[in-house]
Amino acid sequence: MEDIGDSTDETSRGPYVTPQRRILDPKDMSRWQRSSACREITSFVEQLSRSVEGKPVSGDYSVSPHVQGICRLLQNAELWIGKYQPDTSESSRFGNRAFRKWIAELEQQTPQLLHDLLPSKHHNAVIELAPYLTQAFGNGTRIDYGSGHELSFAMWLLCLCKVGFLEPSDSAAIVLSVFRQYISLCQKLQRTYNLEPAGSHGVWGLDDYQFLSFYFGSAQLIGSNTAPAVSLDMHFVSEHASDYIYLQGIKFITEMKRGPFFEHSRQLYDISGVPRWEKVNQGLGKMYKVEVLGKFPVVQHLVFGKLLAL
Repeated sequence: MEDIGDSTDETSRGPYVTPQRRILDPKDMSRWQRSSACREITSFVEQLSRSVEGKPVSGDYSVSPHVQGICRLLQNAELWIGKYQPDTSESSRFGNRAFRKWIAELEQQTPQLLHDLLPSKHHNAVIELAPYLTQAFGNGTRIDYGSGHELSFAMWLLCLCKVGFLEPSDSAAIVLSVFRQYISLCQKLQRTYNLEPAGSHGVWGLDDYQFLSFYFGSAQLIGSNTAPAVSLDMHFVSEHASDYIYLQGIKFITEMKRGPFFEHSRQLYDISGVPRWEKVNQGLGKMYKVEVLGKFPVVQHLVFGKLLAL
């Protein structure tokens, strides 16, 4: 895809359809990896990464009314956490069943939220946009969350670009405003409902849950006159976490996990030894294609319609 606002492709015009699962067997992986959907998603996340190179959250970038609207949608969803408090009658060791009520609220409210967000000319796309949003925060049955749900949110943002709601000029704000707020909400859900890592103990996520936050966050730190080793300096991390998504991710891990960092977060610990953020960013981009887009346990739950076709 040439740019994130390209909505000229036939698949982006409709008639829209309810997206369906298409990756049902490991044999479908070759078809998926050759598909236009896979190419567009790869291009999209790479472009978003480039758009925030050297940009702290407090930096200079435009935040359009449409971006502000998405942020309000996420703020509204966060309020439901107060409505559905964790069930204290059950063990807190595993995922709390109150999360299922939050997910049910999301599924019920999403069509109206999207109608409120989008201009009327885009309302016919709601049928296709809704599943990507409802699958972006975790699975209510399993009470878990992982990088596949994060990928679903990225696909939702890509579809908003394809219908023309988001523009190329929104690129930096998509990461630094929308995606950052999405991560904040997901972390609150993880903390409140003790969500299980999707997959085998979070094997597909750098911190059990997320991946793109570290990919985008490493781009922010390019040209910052710091080395990746600062990610292990907890004083530095605390001081700069509000400006850099990568450091905020490290901070969250240290709040959620006990013990030496090199034991509970080995991959991120090893990354801290890379000499330059450019190399970290390049490595994480390649790793995302292999460990997220290239893994059947992650992508088997994705759905496809006209906007993203398989």
